[in-house]
Amino acid sequence: MVGAAVKNDKEACPPRAAWIQDADTAVLRLSGDWRREGPLPVVEGAVPAALPARYETADLGVFDSTLPAFLLARIRAVAGTEKPPLDGLPDNLRGLMDLALAVPEQGEARGPPAAASDLRKLGKLTMETGESVRLMSEFIGLSVLSVFRFVTGRARFRSTDFWLTLQECGIEALPIVSLISFLIGLILAFVGNVQLANFGANIFVADLVGIAMVREMGVVMTSIIMSGRTGAAFAAHLGSMKANEEIDALRTFGLNPFDFLVLPRLLALVLMLPLLTIYSNIIGILGGMLVGAAVGIPPVLYWTQTLIAINLTTASLGVFKSFFFAAAIAICGCLHGMHAGDSSAAVGQATTRAVVASITAIIVLDSLFATIFTLLEI
Repeated sequence: MVGAAVKNDKEACPPRAAWIQDADTAVLRLSGDWRREGPLPVVEGAVPAALPARYETADLGVFDSTLPAFLLARIRAVAGTEKPPLDGLPDNLRGLMDLALAVPEQGEARGPPAAASDLRKLGKLTMETGESVRLMSEFIGLSVLSVFRFVTGRARFRSTDFWLTLQECGIEALPIVSLISFLIGLILAFVGNVQLANFGANIFVADLVGIAMVREMGVVMTSIIMSGRTGAAFAAHLGSMKANEEIDALRTFGLNPFDFLVLPRLLALVLMLPLLTIYSNIIGILGGMLVGAAVGIPPVLYWTQTLIAINLTTASLGVFKSFFFAAAIAICGCLHGMHAGDSSAAVGQATTRAVVASITAIIVLDSLFATIFTLLEI
């Protein structure tokens, strides 16, 4: 324990902090003994919005860390002051304050913040939603401009990056797409056969599986697979580049990061997802054919019934939607990757947000297409 003067416990005085207005400045008069085991300090006078211009400590007794903590809390509560005045403080107290102010405040040093009101939470959520919509709209516009530059021959990116991304979005995705599509075909056929067998219409299992795969399940399941696989990879890769300042380095070299990083990924996914959708449709139909053979439907008859049920318009609906789903996956993945934070934890968070956003976009777009196709009676 240190102090300006040494006193006996019998002469201990309660701690006081009195605010005094001296012309246009505020003076803080400190008196009494500031001890951790002592009484709470008494604050007198109106607390001004600014820091005191000087201190009066003629009546200050002994003190421990309680007094520096009191002064430090007041100094840090007033924003915009880099070097607060410490005139009038004893030399030992001034030294403690200089040491405390030289160390930046740690966020965890403060107590837990007060719970925000429901209105404040609603306002914060509204602002975050508006900012997300703004970023998404801006990113979509930049994507359109980048594609236009590519069509006019003014976009610059490495062809090796495009072919590598094309391979990752296409051939390397075939195993997981094959497995999921085959199982989806099996499930649809099993469920359909249980119901149709009650009416002696097992042959229409081929209609059920074929139409469901080419209209909805094939493109939706393939898109969701690519969201979790390729969209997450886009976000993680670009987020790591953002954290390592590689994107800033591209700007320094005079390269457009959007054309160099986003455009090849967007083009590769838009080209490959329709092909994967067609492949998924075929594998799903083959899975249904396997169940049909197990319940007594010859494969030739099953295939013939499938061709009768599916016309060119129906078969093209899923492929048509796949172009839009591919663009949504690529944009969501690249958007969250380009706007990730500068730490490894931020990269993981960006990857999670990219997957959630892309899957949500797929479901919303599919609902819109279903409504439009119904209105058009397609």
